[in-house]
Amino acid sequence: MAQANQPLLEPYKIGDLPLKNRVVMAPMTRNRADNKYNAPTDLHVKYYTQRAGAGLIITEGSQVSDRAVGYLHTPGIHTEDQVAGWKKVTDAVHEEGGKIFVQLWHCGRLSHPKFHNGERPLAPSAVNPETKVFTPDGFEQTTEPKEMSIQEIQETIQEFRHASEMAKKAGFDGVEIHSSNGYLFHQFFNKNSNLRTDDYGGSIPNRARFFFDVLEVIGEIWPENRIACRFNPSLNGAFGITATEESIAVFDYIMEKLNAYDLAYVHLSEPMNDVSNIDYLVSEVCKHYRPIYKGTIMANKGFTQEKGNKILEDGYADLVSFARLFISNPDLPERFKNNWPTADWDTETFYTQGSKGYTDYPAYEEKKS
Repeated sequence: MAQANQPLLEPYKIGDLPLKNRVVMAPMTRNRADNKYNAPTDLHVKYYTQRAGAGLIITEGSQVSDRAVGYLHTPGIHTEDQVAGWKKVTDAVHEEGGKIFVQLWHCGRLSHPKFHNGERPLAPSAVNPETKVFTPDGFEQTTEPKEMSIQEIQETIQEFRHASEMAKKAGFDGVEIHSSNGYLFHQFFNKNSNLRTDDYGGSIPNRARFFFDVLEVIGEIWPENRIACRFNPSLNGAFGITATEESIAVFDYIMEKLNAYDLAYVHLSEPMNDVSNIDYLVSEVCKHYRPIYKGTIMANKGFTQEKGNKILEDGYADLVSFARLFISNPDLPERFKNNWPTADWDTETFYTQGSKGYTDYPAYEEKKS
């Protein structure tokens, strides 16, 4: 029986872009790109089109340059081959009435020299994240990265600008900056990974400077209301990030400053693990930032239909993004609407290649028949 009056199924507008519901497909690395060109394939077209019932799709993280790569079989958004692959995706999603943003990604130190012709990956400072990454030869320990020169910082800012131009060429509705989960921007924010003493290190405004410099140049390509960003303020002990006593202050500063921009949304992850006993981390991220940030907030991290409706009802978020549920339920909004059961996902095929565990999950009506 259909369930009426669910906040998740209400339409919403980000800037001038109407969304048919508030159920968002979260960005998820799936490792299905053509590894020669790091380009999307026809599998991507099918995968995203199957999920076009979402109010908004956010693509998997897509590298802004070759120097941004940190994983195998992940797509980029900086070459003509990649644009051609993504254009097939956006055309197909739009044909089904969907909306789609691309997530702009730079892995920074969460990479390996094997992705960079033996050169060390770039980072704010030469601090090894002491984690493992999946290289062409399997899981390997990270190495000490190369501290970015001012010139390399400026070049990277321009790489984000170029990727933003390519995203427009590929037909996307907007872009999301992946400033989360221990990747390059997060490495600048965190004082354990950013030991710089120049304009991009030291004080909180300096550590946030790189992010806002990138935001400014993307704003030369896209209207602000088609630009979004993602943060994981309470990340601790994952992706090479150890939180500090300044973690709350860093993100409070960023979120307050973002009020000067007319962004599409700010995408916030709730904690990945229990941080309630850590007094310098926020255990309810969206609740904390709702009074600080005046724009649209998108909530993420392990939401169910019930929890998604509740955070919208409570007013702590305006949109909710779903990850694993969208992997195994391509028709997720329809399942919510009709109270159909959701299918389980297969973790063994999250990061493999091919269609298995990618495009072979049936819609509920297909499954019934």
